[in-house]
This record gives sequence, structure tokens and C-alpha cells, in this order.
Amino acid sequence: MKKLKKGDKVIIIYGNHKGKSGVIKKILSKKNKSIIDGINIIKKHIKPGIKNPKGKILEKEAPIHMSNLKKIK
Repeated sequence: MKKLKKGDKVIIIYGNHKGKSGVIKKILSKKNKSIIDGINIIKKHIKPGIKNPKGKILEKEAPIHMSNLKKIK
């Protein structure tokens, strides 16, 4: 298994974001996934509630499986 850690610069070798590179922001070790800064951004719709009376659309990074990443020197 690859030993990637927070702060490593990686390139995505498979999937929709193939060829893009970024820095590891967070590692989810139990799911064997990591969050890359600025890559795989999804939109999450928030319902109206007490904190947000109008609701909103939140953009955040989704995790990518570690097998799809390769460390850059």
C-alpha cells in the first residue's frame, strides 16, 4: 500500500479528474480515501431552515480513492 500523507502533492491517474494535481488536505483512513485541495468539487443543496432562511448551494471537495492517486516528487 502507498504511504501518502497530508501535505503530499499528488496527481490523479484514473477517473473524471485524470491528469489534475493537487495537495492532500485530509485523509480518511477507514474508507481508504483522501480529499484533494480544489479537485472533485461537488454542489450540496441546503434546505431552508433556522440558520439559512433562504437555503443555499454549498460547494465542497468530495473524497477520491487512494488507489487513483500517485505521489509527485
